[in-house]
Amino acid sequence: MRIETWKLVLVALVFSIGVLFALPNALPASVRASLPSWLHPVNLGLDLQGGSHLLLEVDIKAVFKEQATSLVESARSQLRKESIRYLGLGSGVDGIHVTIPEPEQREKAGELLRKIDPGTELVVGDNGALALRFTEFSIAERRRAVVGQSIEIVRRRIDELGTRESTIIRQGDDRILVQLPGLQDPEQVKRLLGKTAKLTFHLVDHAVSPQDALAGRIPPGSEALPLADAREQEITRSVVVRKRVELGGESLVDSQASFSEGMPVVNFRFNGQGSKKFGAITVENAGKQFAIVLDGKVISAPVIREPILGGSGMISGNFTVQTANDLALLLRAGALPAPLTILEERTVGPDLGADSIQAGKTASIIGLVFVACFMVLVYGSFGLFADVALVVNLVLLLGLLSMIGATLTLPGIAGIVLTMGMAVDANVLIFERMREEFRLGRGIVSACTAGFKRALVTIVDSQLTTLIAAILLYQFGTGPVRGFAVTLAIGLFTSMFTAILVVQLMITAWLKYARPKALPI
Repeated sequence: MRIETWKLVLVALVFSIGVLFALPNALPASVRASLPSWLHPVNLGLDLQGGSHLLLEVDIKAVFKEQATSLVESARSQLRKESIRYLGLGSGVDGIHVTIPEPEQREKAGELLRKIDPGTELVVGDNGALALRFTEFSIAERRRAVVGQSIEIVRRRIDELGTRESTIIRQGDDRILVQLPGLQDPEQVKRLLGKTAKLTFHLVDHAVSPQDALAGRIPPGSEALPLADAREQEITRSVVVRKRVELGGESLVDSQASFSEGMPVVNFRFNGQGSKKFGAITVENAGKQFAIVLDGKVISAPVIREPILGGSGMISGNFTVQTANDLALLLRAGALPAPLTILEERTVGPDLGADSIQAGKTASIIGLVFVACFMVLVYGSFGLFADVALVVNLVLLLGLLSMIGATLTLPGIAGIVLTMGMAVDANVLIFERMREEFRLGRGIVSACTAGFKRALVTIVDSQLTTLIAAILLYQFGTGPVRGFAVTLAIGLFTSMFTAILVVQLMITAWLKYARPKALPI
């Protein structure tokens, strides 16, 4: 039981850092605005400050359907190139199917189909029926990639809105949880997330007359897409375009809303490779219509009057300022690889969050008072030392949560209240061990030394088992459950520090200066 310099320095340093990072939580908002960016209060979760909660589902089937359609086009091109006769070429969710009526051509057709996509397998049926299906491994890999890319695109779109402290995480195999604290009107977010924003450029098929289009007489390489009004999203008529994508939106590097002739428009710019391709298309197809397609609807189909070699263009239509800004934002953030469906929507008002904060404060104060009174009544002066360490523990806990930018939720407050009770557990074990050693005839200093040394193994064991539970909660839990696990785990480390090191220094100082004859417990 000695007061060592390194222990004093460590405790003073840790406590000072804890006070520094915990201080912004006690300051008014006007003062916090002038603090450095690395000094900030604890982030409040959705249930404490209100906001919007959305559960989205990624439409994986739409992705495989689109990929199967692409396989059909590739298969048709390869079979025609080799002059192989085929029947019934079509697609499904799991792949494509085709019939090769000529027996001598079936083997060659199978070889051609196998080379189209390495993630598929060829299934040979009866009477020349061939099927090209996605493998289980390919399906699992593409599902993971699509959901991961969707999460990234959703995060970009949310960040473009300027929403801070948003939570965007994967839930299950094909769902995304979005929590936006402080956002009370989720309608704009729903509009942005509900759009795939897949931008493609197609040449208009002028060989198909309006009468043929109305009658459904469209060649295999073309399709009729609706022409949508950007303001009302009402389909007015259709435009027949080539299925082949001349240029994709992935080549865009920037898009901004602006005005042209007093009307809102969206200006876009391609990267180097996209600029070359765009320039070559406009050179080869001058005088033809070039359709700009967004999410399967033709926004506009302007005529290429002259070659455009600068790598930039303009999308015009019946835009409002808001819809032009939204479209520019969507194009900047990128296209979703699959449509998103909103499965669940909740909005938490700020009043309910304020009530939760007040209830959490009340519970914390009541818990602190009861624990402090119990420790003083049962352990006297030593209980008072434990109470001082408990206050230090709360300061360090709040400072650490602020330092790492953790989000505090209502279950997180429950974790703090639980931590206060667990923080004195170590002291109870130490004090009880001191009492036993003193009753066995040891002196005061010897009993105190034995109390800290012999109780340490039990303390570490109990804290370690709780830490394992907290790690599992964080690993397999989501949202509020993770918030509880974070505060519980941090509370374990801070309580170990204060219950052992801080209390030991106070008891050592008391032994040195008071020189007692008996333990005060």
